[in-house]
Amino acid sequence: MKDLVQSLELGVAQRSGVEKKRPKILLRSELSRVGLAEFLSTYVMMALGLGSVAQVVTGQGVFGQYLSINLGFGLAVAMGVQVGGNVSGAHMNGAVSFTMCVFGRLPWKRLPLYIFVQLFGSFLAAATIYAIYYEAIYDYCGGNLTVTGERATAGIFATYPAPYLSLIGGFVDQVFGTAMLLLCLMALSDQKNKPGARGTEPIVVGLLVVLIGISLGSNSGYAINPTRDIAPRVFTAIAGWGSDVFRSGNGWWWVPLVATPIGGVLGAGVYKVFVEMQHPRFSGQDIETSEDESLPLKKERNICSDVCVKLETNGNS
Repeated sequence: MKDLVQSLELGVAQRSGVEKKRPKILLRSELSRVGLAEFLSTYVMMALGLGSVAQVVTGQGVFGQYLSINLGFGLAVAMGVQVGGNVSGAHMNGAVSFTMCVFGRLPWKRLPLYIFVQLFGSFLAAATIYAIYYEAIYDYCGGNLTVTGERATAGIFATYPAPYLSLIGGFVDQVFGTAMLLLCLMALSDQKNKPGARGTEPIVVGLLVVLIGISLGSNSGYAINPTRDIAPRVFTAIAGWGSDVFRSGNGWWWVPLVATPIGGVLGAGVYKVFVEMQHPRFSGQDIETSEDESLPLKKERNICSDVCVKLETNGNS
């Protein structure tokens, strides 16, 4: 394949008189690198996050409580950002990707790629956790896979509303939760305000998810992510929980799909109008650098592509 450079030799580097050869296998296609990084980021985030839920549910309180799930998902998000942050931006969230397209920080033509790999990563992560916790799940529920009830296990993989929550209330809940997520992400990436210190972005974003969980999670499990919710839900429908995963909660399944992109755009828009657009411009230099105001949410320049270009240049000289 032309996109794959097999056993690329980086040459001989003279450092302190010692020769070093660094063979590399690199993908030439930037889209391929972005897709693979986004997929792996999403898979890591979902596998570790769903694993924390499975451990709490099947452990019946012995291996953690609700706070464990919040911490688990927050740290899982941090690890996902660490895995692919500088390559794809590690959105791991269809609402984030959609919002970045709306505000011109991700080309619309790349949205299908992001959505596809996020769905695939989430689905595969759900299948992985199901396999790892298969015996624990069946021991916990006695082999009866249910969506509701005292021994319900579908909530390990997807979100479901509390019994008291109406669809309207749940819709508002998801809009607000996702709005807070994107508002804060915009703030953390605003280079003219108070951005997260370089290198600390994964931890800061993870802490943001923990905060949303412990403040806005009890109504419906704070999905705040359409791809995170629908892919595992489809898996559970296939794996034995059946169509109840779509009927439960008065047909709750569509709420995280529709409400979260709306909330993301609203939250990011509020920050942009109230803060970002109000930054004073002191010189032409500010205008030139304005494109870098939200680097962590934009796809940063890929280090790997730079290496390829330099190698090709050196090789032809």
